[in-house]
Amino acid sequence: MDSTRQLGEDKISNLLFKFSIPAIVGMLVNALYNVVDRIFIGNGVGSLGIAGITVCFPVMLVTMAFSMLVGLGANALVAIRLGEQRKEEAELIFGNAIVLLIGISMIISITGLILLDPILELLGASKEVLPYARAYLRIILIGTVFQSASMGVNNFIRSDGNPKMAMNTMLIGAVINTIFDPIFIFGFGWGMEGAALATVMSQFISFIWVFSYFLRGKSTIKIHRKNLKLQLRVITGIFAMGFAPFLMQIAASLLNFIMNKSLVQYGGDIAISAMGIVNSIMTLMIMPLFGINQGSQPIIGYNYGARQFNRVRETYKLAVIIATIITTFGFIIIQVFPSFFIKLFNNTEPELISFGITALRRFTLFLPLIGFQIVSSNYFQAVGKPTHSALLSLSRQVLILIPALLILPKFMGLKGVITAGPVADLVSSIITGIFIYYELKNLKAKEVEDSNKDDGMKHEDEIIKDY
Repeated sequence: MDSTRQLGEDKISNLLFKFSIPAIVGMLVNALYNVVDRIFIGNGVGSLGIAGITVCFPVMLVTMAFSMLVGLGANALVAIRLGEQRKEEAELIFGNAIVLLIGISMIISITGLILLDPILELLGASKEVLPYARAYLRIILIGTVFQSASMGVNNFIRSDGNPKMAMNTMLIGAVINTIFDPIFIFGFGWGMEGAALATVMSQFISFIWVFSYFLRGKSTIKIHRKNLKLQLRVITGIFAMGFAPFLMQIAASLLNFIMNKSLVQYGGDIAISAMGIVNSIMTLMIMPLFGINQGSQPIIGYNYGARQFNRVRETYKLAVIIATIITTFGFIIIQVFPSFFIKLFNNTEPELISFGITALRRFTLFLPLIGFQIVSSNYFQAVGKPTHSALLSLSRQVLILIPALLILPKFMGLKGVITAGPVADLVSSIITGIFIYYELKNLKAKEVEDSNKDDGMKHEDEIIKDY
């Protein structure tokens, strides 16, 4: 039996756990790339090293944005086409996505290497931080194609009905990175270059692992040479569906840029380093939510395409519940044990630790609401409404947060920078609640409409039979 059929037939709770748990593990593992680098750099190089990685982060987010533009956009289309039983069209989308992922990442890599120093200076690297940032980002950019392609193509393994394989892809890369980091940083004394090289090598191995899955011929969707020729209509469709997560990541990059500028202005390199630690911890807390999104998206997309709206609604509600439990638990442990998390990255610089604790507690004030907001934004993408998804995603990271970052520090100084986050979380959650209320109401109406059509057809069949 086609492995994708389970998406429309199996129990929702079993499906969501089957697809989300590996995705959650995978996203947490993926987040460890940057977090592990910062932990080892913080303890091996110091606060300037952490600041260097923090300055580089907007560039890495841009790379991830394009990977999500193609990977998640194409994956959403593939899930819907499989639900519509249009396998050939799904494979065409998949083939075009592979070419786009490799091509775009190569352009990013070349551009970044040519304009390396101007980019880092623009992102807020001081004279003290610039050498650390340059050493790290130069190597990261060389390996961009491996990161982008492996991350993007890995999404299709989940749509193919093999979430465990998708998890293993990310797990292998993260484990290798964790092993190589201390060897290269401490053992060989390579510092920033060692951390970057460990990351690139691990991403290369993930790249090989991902493509081997499809090249072995065991997957439902296949790689065909004819589908590697780009088609404008396919590209347009992929970009339309992936626009929301793309904007979200671009917004995150812009956000990091503005935040770094504000931190430099009001707090200096120590403030940048501390917020780099806070962002790492926030990443670990939020990544499971994206894992839930990745697990629920093929289920929602398939059933929406198959017009099984009751299963769509059930999947969404369960995803929100699980996401809220995760963020609430994260909020509690952060508020109770903030020093533990900060000292993981640096245990020798009191100024860094003190501000880090304050920033962490305040920045995560409305963390329990983020689960609902992120899962709801993803829902609209899964059902083929990328505009709604983009608006809700941007409401948190652009429309509200960036203005807050620009306004609040003028009145509150450095405290204003770390207060902007919870303000954006609260307001965007309220806006999302309004959108999702009307969407679920419309979904219920579609379900009733289909039910009435079925009843009418049954009635006609009974009349014909009686006749």
